[in-house]
Amino acid sequence: MKNENNITSLFKRLQNDLNSAQPAEGHTMRFIEKLDASKQQNKRTGYFKFLKPITAIAAALILGFALFTILLKPEKEMDLANVSQEMANTQNFFYQTISTELRKIDLERSPETESIINDALNEIKKLELEYETLKTDLKQSNNDKRVIYAMISNFQSRIELLQAVLEQIETIKEFKHQSYENNRL
Repeated sequence: MKNENNITSLFKRLQNDLNSAQPAEGHTMRFIEKLDASKQQNKRTGYFKFLKPITAIAAALILGFALFTILLKPEKEMDLANVSQEMANTQNFFYQTISTELRKIDLERSPETESIINDALNEIKKLELEYETLKTDLKQSNNDKRVIYAMISNFQSRIELLQAVLEQIETIKEFKHQSYENNRL
């Protein structure tokens, strides 16, 4: 009962301040439109609320992958090209020369030269494995000149081996040609 008196006294006090006039024409329609707009806004907010955790998970995965890639990437491989520009040129020269010699040998492949070529390629593989070890040594030794010299010597050994094989192939071809000439007579 005390509450009713408080409410009644409140209304009596505010009676002159309250607007009791009828709302303007179209007020109800504008009010309904505002309600509908707020419902649609709530629908969009609900959709975004659903996307927020998914976006957070995706961002965490991307960040984790980026950190994993950066922190655990393999260390840069060292070779002659990393020492200086002159050594890079030297390495390129050796790679090109070896590649050229290998192509020449491949063109000379025949039943008579097959075993010599296969033996040479096995030796080249051994020298390449040795070179991989030298690259590790180069990194650990902080560009020690002895390791650099060993790497250059390795390249030279490969080239000399390939040139020796080409000479052997030429000898075989000459012998085969002479045998053919002798049998023809």
